[in-house]
Amino acid sequence: MPNFLLFLATSVAITMAPGPDNLQVLARGISQGRAAGFVAALGFAAGITFHTTLAAFGVAALLRSSQVAFEVVKLAGAAYLIWIGIKALRSQGLATAHERPPQALGVVFRQSVIGNMMNPKVTLFFVVFLPQFVEPHGAQSVMVQMLELGVLFMLQTVVVFSAFGVCAGMIGNWLKRRPRVGVWLDRLAGATFIALGLRIALRD
Repeated sequence: MPNFLLFLATSVAITMAPGPDNLQVLARGISQGRAAGFVAALGFAAGITFHTTLAAFGVAALLRSSQVAFEVVKLAGAAYLIWIGIKALRSQGLATAHERPPQALGVVFRQSVIGNMMNPKVTLFFVVFLPQFVEPHGAQSVMVQMLELGVLFMLQTVVVFSAFGVCAGMIGNWLKRRPRVGVWLDRLAGATFIALGLRIALRD
């Protein structure tokens, strides 16, 4: 995987940027304790396997059918990444995490998995994001490469989200005292998206 470090760094930046999933992990940890935050993190990470599988099979089939179609997807993906990067740059930071009534850990995990799986934007993101780090003519098939990238993304998500969930109380209080931090995290993610989109568009 020649782009391993770039993929890992980009994935971590994306995962840390304020969004619905990590906000819910924080909310769970703040309202229900570290165990609930950790279980919510595992649930959201587990849901990634669903989106990775859809993306891997869909892009692999597209590449087999037409190289031109794959190039169109690549350029469309670059434009999409630049667009969400611009949106992140214009973001006003973290929203307030609302407290939720305590629930059994099994329910927390199930709701987190389903919440992730039912978000079509996540599938779209993986369809666009993962192929940018694939070598179409590499030793491994496109499908295998994308599955490996998806597993790596899931593993780093477990680490980052678990830290959010376990340290939710401390992170929540720290963010409340520093509301501008969310804005700068969004700007970091936005710059990352735009740089990645430009790199994809200009790559041969």
